[in-house]
Amino acid sequence: MSHEEYIIKEAAPDEFAKIGELMVDVYSRLEGFPSKKEQPNYYKMLANIGSLTENPKTKLLVAISSSKKIGGGVVYFGDMKYYGSGGTATKEKHASGFRLLAVDPSTRGKGIGKRLTNACIQIAKEEKQNQMIIHSTKAMQVAWKMYENMGFKRSKDLDFMQGELPVFGFRLVLQE
Repeated sequence: MSHEEYIIKEAAPDEFAKIGELMVDVYSRLEGFPSKKEQPNYYKMLANIGSLTENPKTKLLVAISSSKKIGGGVVYFGDMKYYGSGGTATKEKHASGFRLLAVDPSTRGKGIGKRLTNACIQIAKEEKQNQMIIHSTKAMQVAWKMYENMGFKRSKDLDFMQGELPVFGFRLVLQE
C-alpha cells in the first residue's frame, strides 16, 4: 500500500476519462444502488463525467497523486440550473452544489472525500454563495455520515425519487 500524498485540483481534460472510469466502478459497486442495466443513462453520464464541465460554473475536481494516480473526484456546480438532479434543487438560488463524489476504494480512509467536499465548499464561499446543496442515498451511508459531521443538514424539500431509488437532499448554510 502506498503512502502517496494527494492534491485536490481542477481536473485536466486528459484526466476526464480516468475519472469517469473510477466513478462507474465506485457507483456500480454500491450495495443497493441501481446497476448499469437498471440505469444505463446514469452510468453513461458517469463515464463521460468531463462533459459536465461544458456548463458554466461547473468544475470537475480531482484528487491526484504525484505519480498521477487518481484517488477521487467530484463535480462542483456553481449554478444549480446545471446540477442535473430530480426534485427542486435546480431551482435553488444563491446556491452551489456538488454531485458524484467518488473515492477509489484503494485510497479510502485518507480523507480524500472530505478534502474534495471542503474544496467544493471553499469554491462556493469564494463565489459568495449562501448555501451548498447535495444529495445522497441509503447506499452511501459512509458519505452521508461524513456530510452530517461536516454540518450538512437533511432537507426533505430537496428529496426526490430517481426511478425506484429514494434520493435525499442536504443543505449546508454558508452565509445568511
